[in-house]
Amino acid sequence: MYQRPTSFKMLPDVIKNLLIINGLFFLATVVLGNVAGFDLVQTLGLYLPGSPHFQPYQVITHIFMHGNLTHIFFNMFALWMFGYTLENVWGSKRFLIYYMITGLGAAVIHLGVNYWEAMALQQELVNAGFTPQMLSDLISSGRWDGGAISGVSQDVIQQYYYKYNVPTVGASGAVFGVLLAFGMMFPNQYVYLYFAIPIKVKYFVAGYAALELYSGIANDPSSNIAHFAHLGGMLFGFILIKYWKKRGELY
Repeated sequence: MYQRPTSFKMLPDVIKNLLIINGLFFLATVVLGNVAGFDLVQTLGLYLPGSPHFQPYQVITHIFMHGNLTHIFFNMFALWMFGYTLENVWGSKRFLIYYMITGLGAAVIHLGVNYWEAMALQQELVNAGFTPQMLSDLISSGRWDGGAISGVSQDVIQQYYYKYNVPTVGASGAVFGVLLAFGMMFPNQYVYLYFAIPIKVKYFVAGYAALELYSGIANDPSSNIAHFAHLGGMLFGFILIKYWKKRGELY
């Protein structure tokens, strides 16, 4: 059984500790990079299985990594803004479970979409004459032995290399799960777009989800935003909330 909280905190325990942990990871990234030349993102960021950099633990560690100050600030602000009410209502244990499941769910969806896209690019390369060894060399070094290849654009080669060598970082998937939960639990509450325009949370969440879906389908190669990870966090959050409600654990 989950125990409901008996008091309301503006900075409840899980939110507070998540802010601290994410902040420490970001600080370590900056310090190790500047002082020791060690790329913590390459170690703890999430890579596609098959990448020479992939490690299973990255499925968890990438949730606590961020690319820059703007990235971590907006993620942590949104986590606090939409999360502190949920943690006060649900209790810390349930909120932490929800946060981690949506973060892991986001990673699963992101990896699945990335793998599907990588396979489509690989097929183009194979059709152009790339052998399995050449593909392996391309993934590991960005080059291949086997001579010139015609009939395939440099853009396809570059995208294939990036799929396996550019890590994904950030708590965005879990934060989008928190946003979805807030919208489902308090649909008629208002948020203010640009701090000025009032809109009900249910419309804000639906609009944001639609925008993420459109952006994900558009698949701009120059974008570094993992749109399907965001949608994955929302999807797993939706399923989990429906499950809890069916069991009578949420009202």
